[in-house]
Amino acid sequence: MSRIIAGHFQLQEQIDAARAALNQAGFPDSRISAFFVNQPGQHDLHALGGDRDISPGARETPAGVVEGVAVGAAVGAGIGAATTLATGPLGPVVGALVGAHVGSLYSFNKMKEAGEPEGNGENGRQPRHPGMLIAVALGGLDERERALEALHRLGAEHIEEAEGTIANGDWHDFDPLSIPVLVA
Repeated sequence: MSRIIAGHFQLQEQIDAARAALNQAGFPDSRISAFFVNQPGQHDLHALGGDRDISPGARETPAGVVEGVAVGAAVGAGIGAATTLATGPLGPVVGALVGAHVGSLYSFNKMKEAGEPEGNGENGRQPRHPGMLIAVALGGLDERERALEALHRLGAEHIEEAEGTIANGDWHDFDPLSIPVLVA
């Protein structure tokens, strides 16, 4: 593993110019990787699509729905039992089913608003920006400054620093879901 400096560009021509500038700064092509980063949620990391098994903003959904169903069923069964004379022996059962349904719907009211970031969860951190990315594996601190100078000079956006392995022009352990560490 080595330190990697990466910068985002919008166009393929900019990536080509950045590769040429990095070559001129002494970096061989085997230590340079360029590729397109998809938007969050579009990395197709699972067989059924998407990036994660559970959306970061929906982690408390199963517990919230179970709580709503349990409370709603208990209240519905109580109301059904109180009205047994009018509804017959199925009153508590129907009351429990209707109460469970209403309780599950009401539980969504307790969950956070759509798009509201979690305090310090995954939704509270800025994901990696989509677009063209060029990365270079560094051999030392002197190379870090050369790479940063070349990327800054060409107008790279969202320059980040990471650990990883670039071999033969491929960043083998790139994780599109990792939170980038931006370089000032």
